[in-house]
Amino acid sequence: MNGVAAGQAEDDFRSVYAEAFAEPPYNETASDIKAAFHRFRSQIRKSTFSGVLARTDEGEPVGIAYGYLLGADTRWWDDVTPAAPEGMRHEDGHRTFGLMELAVRPQWRRRGVARLLHDALLDGTSAERVILNVHPAALPATAAYRAWGYRRVGATRPWAGADRQDVMLLELR
Repeated sequence: MNGVAAGQAEDDFRSVYAEAFAEPPYNETASDIKAAFHRFRSQIRKSTFSGVLARTDEGEPVGIAYGYLLGADTRWWDDVTPAAPEGMRHEDGHRTFGLMELAVRPQWRRRGVARLLHDALLDGTSAERVILNVHPAALPATAAYRAWGYRRVGATRPWAGADRQDVMLLELR
């Protein structure tokens, strides 16, 4: 989906997100979800936004994934510790796809849905690599990312008040 299509499906993205991130270690509240979808509305306006929504045959939303290419002026790397080397930090608007969210409703996990969403989202990308943040206590997610080839390159707090997140990178080329 491009940003327009994802915006039209915002309620489905929100329902999956709310259910998936209500659980530990995230424990997101209604105000957290409101803030996440304030960011979502900004993200879908990016020209490089891409999203995927998995549904059952009956149309029930079960999983989401979305992100966009990081711009040359991104602040993604600013608070990563230890500080990333300049060669890793360099962005040009084409180099790195930022995977903002990947979530599957609990009853649909361990069925390969997350991997299918991940692969569909990245299918055809011209990016050299993918970057994401993951809560270090989200052990199943971290294990999946490692199995898919991601490596930890640092840690960050992506916004004021956020828990520390591990920054993981996947080289595509």
